[in-house]
Amino acid sequence: MTSTNTDNFVSILTQAAIAYREKNYPLPTTEAIVNALLAAETTAKQQRLNYEFDSLVGTWRLCFATGTKKARERGGIILGKGWYVPKLAKIQISFSADSKTDGNRGEIGNQVQLGSILLQLTGPAKYLGKKNILAFDFTQMLLQLFSCTIYQQQIRSGKSQSEDFYNQPIAKQAFFAFFLVNADLIAARGRGGGLALWLREDIS
Repeated sequence: MTSTNTDNFVSILTQAAIAYREKNYPLPTTEAIVNALLAAETTAKQQRLNYEFDSLVGTWRLCFATGTKKARERGGIILGKGWYVPKLAKIQISFSADSKTDGNRGEIGNQVQLGSILLQLTGPAKYLGKKNILAFDFTQMLLQLFSCTIYQQQIRSGKSQSEDFYNQPIAKQAFFAFFLVNADLIAARGRGGGLALWLREDIS
């Protein structure tokens, strides 16, 4: 992968980040974003890039995602068409590190806000730095309406599930495999094969 190609996919994804936040900039086509994400993933593998868990800590807004569909041949999956997340639906993911551990454990949060409705899921996370893989589980659910909590409960055994989480093999867990991480955006492939691009939300 030449530096020109590297600069190109970073430029396209950066343009998407700027355009998603600003109304006066054109969004790259969905095809351009998918190709840029695939180029970023290929580069990360070729250059064996490694990212620290600390670089993921913060709050990120989902900007773009692809689905997957079963391939008719070979029995595998292929990427579906990507789409920009409508701005009226605010979908955020957050990561925090546990200072009491080796630095590769923490918490994940995933929330969706649509108007006055907020749904938030949280749970434990662990990071495999050599592979840039972050495994996670959701064990708490919060539902709010007009900032008033109407539901808050543990899900799937709650605390006991969190304790077991760290002993489970990665093959049995949900995870993101990150292939691009910088100060303004992160990108990853999910266990199901889809790609996602998030923009940093907690910009100072």
